[in-house]
Amino acid sequence: MSMAMEQVPHDPRRSRWIPWAFVGAFLVVFTVNGVLIYYAISTFTGVTVPRAYEQGRHYDSVLAEAARQDALGWRAEVTLAGGLLSVVATDRDGHPVPGRIEGVLLRPLEGIELPLAFGPRGGGRWAAEVQPTERGQWEARLTLYGVDGTPFDIRQRVMVR
Repeated sequence: MSMAMEQVPHDPRRSRWIPWAFVGAFLVVFTVNGVLIYYAISTFTGVTVPRAYEQGRHYDSVLAEAARQDALGWRAEVTLAGGLLSVVATDRDGHPVPGRIEGVLLRPLEGIELPLAFGPRGGGRWAAEVQPTERGQWEARLTLYGVDGTPFDIRQRVMVR
């Protein structure tokens, strides 16, 4: 006994939606990519270095300065609490480093700079009153000058809560 299979007529309208599904999927991809490109270009913070090529050619001097500072063996700790930015500086043996400090408190993204006026507290300690305008992360960019005028750069991030 053989069974004859019935031929179902092919309805061309039945699969007409498939190409439109591909078109719709690509439209979603292009739209999402367009939104991402727009935000990537329009929200650039502009944090760049002027004359980057020239600064890059002088990078050996940056490395030499870092080696000089490491050879000094000085360490500095920066803290911010209760509107007071405190700095404690010690030498390789843990003795206080005498001198003076100059610098600013910088908000890196907005470019806000708050000048700091440090007063000595004795024993390698200095403090400056500061009232940051924004909460979040700030950077203390300081220079400690030893008694003989030897500079020591201090870069440390602090949080304002």
